[in-house]
Amino acid sequence: MNIDSLICARWIIPVEPDDTLYENYAIAIANRKIVDLLPIAEATTRYQAAEVHRLDRHALIPGLINAHTHAAMTLFRGIADDLPLMEWLQQHIWPAEQKWISPEFVTDGTRLAIAEMLRGGTTCFNDMYFFPEYTAETAMNAGMRAVIGLIMLDFPTPWARDPQEYFEKGEHVHDRFKHSPLIRTAFAPHSPYTVADASLKKIGTLAEELDLQIHIHLHETATEIQQSLEQYGKRPLARLQELGLLSNRLVAVHMTQLDPADIELVTKYGAHIVHCPESNLKLASGFCPVAELSAAGINLATGTDGAASNNDLDMIGEMRTTALLAKGVAHNSSAVPARQALRMATINGARALGIDTLTGSLQPGKEADITAIDLEQLETQPLYDPVSQIIYASSRNQVTDVWVAGKQLLKNRELTTISEEQIRNGAAIWQQKLKE
Repeated sequence: MNIDSLICARWIIPVEPDDTLYENYAIAIANRKIVDLLPIAEATTRYQAAEVHRLDRHALIPGLINAHTHAAMTLFRGIADDLPLMEWLQQHIWPAEQKWISPEFVTDGTRLAIAEMLRGGTTCFNDMYFFPEYTAETAMNAGMRAVIGLIMLDFPTPWARDPQEYFEKGEHVHDRFKHSPLIRTAFAPHSPYTVADASLKKIGTLAEELDLQIHIHLHETATEIQQSLEQYGKRPLARLQELGLLSNRLVAVHMTQLDPADIELVTKYGAHIVHCPESNLKLASGFCPVAELSAAGINLATGTDGAASNNDLDMIGEMRTTALLAKGVAHNSSAVPARQALRMATINGARALGIDTLTGSLQPGKEADITAIDLEQLETQPLYDPVSQIIYASSRNQVTDVWVAGKQLLKNRELTTISEEQIRNGAAIWQQKLKE
């Protein structure tokens, strides 16, 4: 049988079925999709591949899914570090955005973010930012998979003046990309404290009509909870329940401030939670009770947040922090084992974004979104368990090759669809502008 490519590897970790590890196996790819996983000896006789990749030192995992980003904010990396969240936002980030955000800023910042994510093994990102049409175009041009947020705020920004314009522009972005094989859209109200009831209600209605997820910062800080109690007489989750937004469409990001009633609501409605441990730590926002939420059966995914508050888009590092922090918070060394951390960054992220039939695990019929990690580096020797080694010992610098929908976007650490020189030059220009 003729196929497009055959990737032969020392190990394949498909994530589904759970706890499965294949040794000396190959992935056969045709027409963007995985058609087979089988022993290398059998694969080389059954299939005639236009390209054969031999990765004898590597583990293949599903492409990592960064379930919460503000991609273009890579250009703000490091400009306002070591500050509390609201001071960071109100006195530094929002003023900088008002001054500098433009289609050019978003294009250059997103291109830098995509390059960083690909070099770290990420094949899909869930974004929330201004000028989302430019984020989507940049991702498409790079061959990257993305869920693009149709952002909503109550106040004017460089992208829109008022809720009506946010909705009109969001509808245009959705219509423009709804047939793209790589781009999906989701509603992205920034947070309960920046979006009024009327807009949130409308988002809930439109999400049902258009079959879209709702991506929102939620229960991020103690201040957010206190302000909601003072203004609305209820916690933000209870307010969203009254407005009809609690469902399996809701992708709630951060969720560091939870009481038993909150957890019960999330469980009842099947909402998803995106954990951003390094951003939460850096901004001192609090601790998401990952072990407790997992025990309640809630789908938990992992995201980096933006590079302005992390300050990287390194999902391998985020997986490690996820596993270690969960153990410390739960006072339980068995909380969030390595395989769960990997699931949170792959299939759980795909489920949260509503794309788990397309990606998130290495199974026949799914799109060939694949990351190869060289585990024969000194830093990952000796090797007893590839999954444990990836989570607790490897680094993003060990990612050598990445495919999205069967197309190789990273080859032996070299980007194939983006110019590294162009990215460096663009970042340098913006650095000079922001310094001035």
